[in-house]
Amino acid sequence: MSELQNPLARTPREVLSRYHQAMLDKSADDLADLYAEDAVHEFPFSSPGFPSRYEGREEVRAGYRAAWGASPVRVEAIERMEIHETADPEVVIGEHVVLGALPAGSDTFTVPGVLIVRVHDGLITRVRDYMDGLAVAGLRELMGKAAVGPSV
Repeated sequence: MSELQNPLARTPREVLSRYHQAMLDKSADDLADLYAEDAVHEFPFSSPGFPSRYEGREEVRAGYRAAWGASPVRVEAIERMEIHETADPEVVIGEHVVLGALPAGSDTFTVPGVLIVRVHDGLITRVRDYMDGLAVAGLRELMGKAAVGPSV
């Protein structure tokens, strides 16, 4: 049985790595497939007009498909990644800085963030997604007040 067929083989650190790859690819399907059916993804510092949480794998899929599909932003790299393991073997904390550009290529941005991810049986059961609100506001300004969506 392959790892794709057996998510139990995935460690929380591996799941977080796949999460970051889905961000780079802007693949809502790859991201959602990392989640348990009843998972919760929370945005404690959400911006007005955006959800404070997604409940369930399919809501994660639909939410990110809408956000990433509508956004002209291109994520070019995820840097300064630090992964912290916790006393709870199901929880990892990931710090990162998302680097990206607008389609014209002249404007670039950085958005620091922290993800607290709980993984059970190889699938995400809960994410607390903290993004730098000032950086997100600056990105929106760069885009002419266009909506960016969660986790650019």
